[in-house]
Amino acid sequence: AHMDIHYGYSVNGVAYLHTEILKNEELKPFYDIYPQKFNNKTNGITFRRWLLHCNHELTAWLDEKIGPDYRKDATKLEKLLDYVNDEETLKSLLVVKQKKKEDLAAYLKETQGLEINPNSIFDIQVKRLHEYKRQLLNVLHVLSLYNKLKVNPGLDIAPRTFIFGAKSAAGYRMAKLIIKLINSVADLVNNDETIEGKIKVIFAENYRVTLAEKLIPAADVSEQISTASKEASGTGNMKFMLNGALTLGTLDGANVEIREEVGDENIFIFGMKADEVIAEYAKNDYNPWDIYNMNSDVRNVMNMLINGTLDEDRELFRDIYNSLLNGINGNRPDEYFVLKDFAAYAEAQDRIDKAYKDKKHWAKMAILNTANSG
Repeated sequence: AHMDIHYGYSVNGVAYLHTEILKNEELKPFYDIYPQKFNNKTNGITFRRWLLHCNHELTAWLDEKIGPDYRKDATKLEKLLDYVNDEETLKSLLVVKQKKKEDLAAYLKETQGLEINPNSIFDIQVKRLHEYKRQLLNVLHVLSLYNKLKVNPGLDIAPRTFIFGAKSAAGYRMAKLIIKLINSVADLVNNDETIEGKIKVIFAENYRVTLAEKLIPAADVSEQISTASKEASGTGNMKFMLNGALTLGTLDGANVEIREEVGDENIFIFGMKADEVIAEYAKNDYNPWDIYNMNSDVRNVMNMLINGTLDEDRELFRDIYNSLLNGINGNRPDEYFVLKDFAAYAEAQDRIDKAYKDKKHWAKMAILNTANSG
């Protein structure tokens, strides 16, 4: 890489934030020598696959609303902005989304024998399993929501289906343990009749492009919750946005640019920012036990990892517990700030719950996401 920077004529990151981190942190000595070489190239996706091929219903709806020009020039999707306040358009978009949700429900029943409620919020996190992508934050919040329903079964929340899909690198033990945890949480939540099906957890098997083509068009919520500064860009976030899902995310990777396109009010942003994360690493005085002691939701969820609730082997998830509170293998505790961002994430999830109850406004936000994805 060093030779490439010396002898090449152009150096870029793959999203605005990534390029800035390269210039100011990772490659700063090179930027000081060759500032003229550094530039940004935010990566992208092919609309042929991630709209025309995988979502025939939305494609037909777009053809009818704005004509076919967007197929060759995605910026033409902005013609949709003329319809954001049109009641008929909002209603018909919800019908399209519902069809894709029913298709996914039928597929999961056929392939995995899973029953899911197509009238629930489809909250989807699909990507490689890695600690910085924080599938762990998502599943710990599910446990916290489960605890709230156990205390108050009448809790007024929109039914929610949390769908995970991920593969782990072959030797990545912690990633495999998190996959096991997601499945154990699914066993606990899905078999508890006292919560009346208000939340359900699904681990979609063998995540791959073929499955993504079914999941992404059906999503209501796109989970893009990596620790800020860790995700170079991401493209899943773009695929979900194109198909009218609303992003729940940190200001990381291309989420930064998605927010610029759709506006603060049409995305759910939470948590630490990249400069705060980098400053926190430099200070090196973060103690997750402070959060454990002060936040009862966090404390209850952490205790569930080791008290036999999730598995009769109380040591099974001990490494996850230790990685968050004490650090393991020489790593700092809670290296990816799962507990530090927990309260902000839970608050953002509450905002989603409230927003979804106004279906017409939700449809308007969805249209604004698709319209600005070009």
